[in-house]
Formats: sequence, C-alpha cells, structure tokens
Amino acid sequence: MIELIWLIPLIPLLGFVVNGLGRNYLPKKLIAIIGCGAVLTSFIISIALFSEVYQDRLAGGDGQIFKNYFDWFTVGNLNVSFSFLIDPLSSIMLLIVTGIGFLIHLYSVSYMSHDDGFGKFFAYLNLFIFFMLLLVLGSNYLIMFIGWEGVGLCSYLLIGFWYKNGSFASAAKKAFVMNRIGDLGFLLAAFFILDTFGSLEFSTVFSQATGMTSGDSTLLLITILLFIGASGKSAQIPLFTWLPDAMAGPTPVSALIHAATMVTAGIYMIARSNILFTLSPITMQLIAVIGIATALVAAFIAITHNDIKKVLAYSTVSQLGYMFLGLGVGAFTGAFFHVITHAFFKALLFLGAGSVIHAMSNEQDMRNMGGLKKALPITYVTMLIGTIAIAGIPPLSGFFSKDEILAHAFFANPVLWGLGLLAAFFTAFYMFRLLYLTFFGKFRGTEAQQSHLHESPWQMTVPLIILAVLAIGGGLLNVPEALHGNHWLASFLQPVFADSQAIATPFHLSHETEYILMAVSALAAIAMAIFAYRKYVSNNEVPKADGEETGALYNLSYKKLYIDELYDKVIVQPLNAASRFLYKVVDKSLIDGLVNGIGSFFVFSGKGIRQLQSGYVTFYIFMMVLGVIAIMLYGLLYS
Repeated sequence: MIELIWLIPLIPLLGFVVNGLGRNYLPKKLIAIIGCGAVLTSFIISIALFSEVYQDRLAGGDGQIFKNYFDWFTVGNLNVSFSFLIDPLSSIMLLIVTGIGFLIHLYSVSYMSHDDGFGKFFAYLNLFIFFMLLLVLGSNYLIMFIGWEGVGLCSYLLIGFWYKNGSFASAAKKAFVMNRIGDLGFLLAAFFILDTFGSLEFSTVFSQATGMTSGDSTLLLITILLFIGASGKSAQIPLFTWLPDAMAGPTPVSALIHAATMVTAGIYMIARSNILFTLSPITMQLIAVIGIATALVAAFIAITHNDIKKVLAYSTVSQLGYMFLGLGVGAFTGAFFHVITHAFFKALLFLGAGSVIHAMSNEQDMRNMGGLKKALPITYVTMLIGTIAIAGIPPLSGFFSKDEILAHAFFANPVLWGLGLLAAFFTAFYMFRLLYLTFFGKFRGTEAQQSHLHESPWQMTVPLIILAVLAIGGGLLNVPEALHGNHWLASFLQPVFADSQAIATPFHLSHETEYILMAVSALAAIAMAIFAYRKYVSNNEVPKADGEETGALYNLSYKKLYIDELYDKVIVQPLNAASRFLYKVVDKSLIDGLVNGIGSFFVFSGKGIRQLQSGYVTFYIFMMVLGVIAIMLYGLLYS
C-alpha cells in the first residue's frame, strides 16, 4: 500500500475535475457517485496505510513512511522535494479527513439534492478534501503551506456558495481576509525556518532543533509566527470572528470546516512542530492563555444565541480553545485526542442541526422550534448523544479527551484548570439549552412547518448514526490508567512527541487527584444539564424576541461582546477612510493628475507646433524673415 499513497489526494482531485467540468451535463446521481466514491476510495487506502503504520508500531518501529516523488526545485543549497510523510499522527488525520469527509459527502447527496449548483458543490467538496490531504501528507512546510492556502480558498468558495445573498458573500470574504492575516504569519515563519535550519523538511528542522537551547530567541520568533498562522485557521483570539459567520454556507460545509478539516489544521501544525514549541516556553504560555481566553469568550457568547448553527459555531471556537490550552500546557496527545473526539461529536451535531433545519423548512431560530423529538426520533437521539459527549459527561468520548486536557492544565497551573472548568460549565449549559429548545416543549413554529415535519432520508440519518456510535466509543482510544486503561493513543503517538517528552517535565498526578478532577468536571456538566432542563423544560422559558429589554450581561453576550463592532471602528473604518484618501487624493489627484497633466502638455504642445505647418507661403516667408533677423541679432551681440 505504500506505493498507493499518492492516490489518496489524487483521487479527490480527479473527482473535482470531473464534477467541475461536467457539473452542467452529468446527472446528479453520477455526480454524487463520483464525489462520494472519490473520498471513500481515499478512506479505504488510508485504512490500509494506517494498518501498516500500526503493525510497524506493534513491532517496535516508529511507524514512519517517507515517500519522495521528485525534486521540486533547487536554488543554491536549497532543495525542496515533493514528498509525503505517513506516521502515527498523519495516519490518524487521514482517517478523520477522509472518513468523516465521506459521511459529509453522503449527507450532502440528500441535503443539496434540490440545489441548482449540485455539481459545483460536490466539486468544491472534493477540492477541499484534496487540499486538506495535501496539508496532512506533506513532509515539509512548503507542501503543508500549499494545502494550508488551498483549504483557505475552498472555504471561501464553500462559505459563499450561495453568493447571490450579499451577507453570505461578505461572510466568505471575511473568512478569506482574516485567514490571510494568519497565513502571513505562517509564511514568515517558513522563511525564518529556512534561514535558521537551511531546509523546510520536517526531519531536518526537528533534528537540528533538538540541539538548540530552550528559550532561544530565534525559536521564539518562529513559534510565535507559526502560532499566528494557527490562530487564523483555528479561530483563536483575535482572529476568531470569521468562524461564526462561516455559518452562511450550507450545513454540510459547516460540518466539514468545523469538525474534520480546516479548523483542525492549526492544531495539527503545532502538534507536528511540537519540538519547536516545547523549546519556546514563552510561546507555550501564550498559547495556553490565548486558548483558555478563546474558550471562555466563545462559550460566554454561545449561552444566549438562538440560531442553532451559530451556537454550534461558537461551540467550535470554544472547543478549539480547549485544544490550544492542551497544546500550551504540553498535553500534545490530549489536544490531538480532543481533535479526534471533537470531529465525531461536532460533525454529528452540525449534521443533526442540518436535519432539523431540513425538517423545519430552513428555519434556524430555536425560538421557533420545540417538540421535535417525536417527529425526528433519529435526529433527536443522535443529537442527544452528541450533546452528552461535548458536555463531557461520562462515559462518552468528550469526557475522556476533555478530562485529559483539564488534568494537564491542573498540573501546569490550577488557575488554568479553574478557568477550563468554568468553560465546561458554559459548554454543558448552552448545549443542553440547544437540545431542550429544539426537541422539548410545545412546537412553536407555523402550521405549515408542522404539517411538513418529517425525519430526514437515509442518506442523512445513516451518517448521524455512525457518528453517534463514534461519539459514544471514541473515548476508548485513550482511557487513562486511573480508569484501568493503557493510554493507547499516547503510546501510538509516542514517536511523534518523543523529543518533546524528553525535554518537558514529566506529567504526574496521583489517581486520587485524577478521580477528584474527573468527578468535579462530570458533576459540573450534569448540574448544568439539570439547571437547563428546569429552566427551559420544566418552566417552559423561551428566549426573548429581538428588541425586548434584557439585562446588561445578557445583552453583552448576545451582542458578541461587541467585538465585531470594535473591529469595525478600530480597523475597518480607518482602513476604509485611508483607502478613500489614497483613491481621491493620491490616486486621482496626484498620480492621475500628473499622468494626465503630462499627456495634456504634449497634446497642447502638438496643437501649437502644428500651426507652424499651415501650408501658406506667406507664413513661411514671414518665418524666414524672422529667422534672418534672429541670426543678424545673434551675430551683432556675440561677434
């Protein structure tokens, strides 16, 4: 199977080409078969490759497969090869991207069946998967950067898929521009890496880095720039506001971006570069602080919103903050573990929300829902499982991954643990709020909506069921020793993080301390679930309509802390004013005035000189006389 690695990204690319060229000619069934089949084929090859990596790890190897296809270019002493790297980290990412990507493709067959852009949509999805696979497979920072830029482009195309709606097009541009800010950080980091190590290959860079001292100023600069890049893709403060607006795209796009692909790129990049960050303790502290701040801010905003997709969007931002907290305290395995479990339950929740929206005739406001669990039993049960998982209630997957991050946070700094626990409080509340407002109580929609309520077709419910099973059992990948587990994931990923583990302070908590931490976080989540039940089910509370008077704290959350307004005042409006000044004064008056003035000078000069060629003999005699007089005067004056 090693010889088939190149097929993993190539097949989705071919799917993009075929569906893209035939989007207006091929039947929808064939487009769906090509789009889904391409990703499914890549998934099957990825399973075979994972099996080879796993067998090698069982045999005591490091599980690495390096495949060099050709030398891309050579400039002086720099040689960049087009090569792929399969190891424990990338092999799991391949399974996530292609596996969940396939489920989202299958879901899209029914969800987008009536859309005029069906073929174009599947072409874009396949292209997105191609670039994400390129990002994951690359053995150097340049190939990673190509995939990095590619997913940014595809996010623009997919978020703005319904571009005729002006707000949707603006959301796509916002995502594109904010990602470019982060991408500049990544690009500058690549230049500094090249200057420092003389190569962009992971193997060369990381091996040389192990010989550097902790706190090296060059590594500090490189890691901060890489973190800026990761903050753009993975939506961390201050570059997070694009992700909630990305809900403008179709629901399968939201699931693809938020669960399995784009937003995890920043986590993957930092996990891949773990030795560089471990040697930069200041950057690690910065990552932890930014991560927990993002988790709290996004969770605080989510507790009052009523758009079902917006709540899940802010939930994604908050969970990404958890992952960055894990990275910042050195829990690289824990952060990546949460990437895996989050991919399961967040894809489930977004696709479940899409099923609700589909049944409600495109209604997304939870205030107009209610009582849907009888009409949508499969959607309800699967979303209940996803909610329990993301809330961190045992024994579902989210409990294990979130507990590992919180345990490492407690070991690093109890304050970080306390803030993480507060974010967990918020998470449990807003997720059960979403569940209760959507599926419990009386139906609050219109009679027309109620008459059309129905469970989604099998293409939409089958992915929900599969993801629900994964959300239930995904935590078994890394059960801690305190619960009689063997940390399988940590053992599998050990070669990837070995250099960092050799430098960092070994993590250790007594089993009693771990039990207490687990109990506190689990009981907190259960308590918030009960509180939300009493508030929205027992007391039948419904969030107030827009425009009604609310408290200051509620209003602060509902207005998203006025962050968008702040950015508009501080950044957007000054830039617009500067651009207007440059246009009117510098461009039109100065540059255009200079160019037009030179042109006008020669035009008028030409008109004047043209009079000398009038064709009248008398005028020529007159000019000759003037010439003779001028010559005589010159002779008299200078003789």
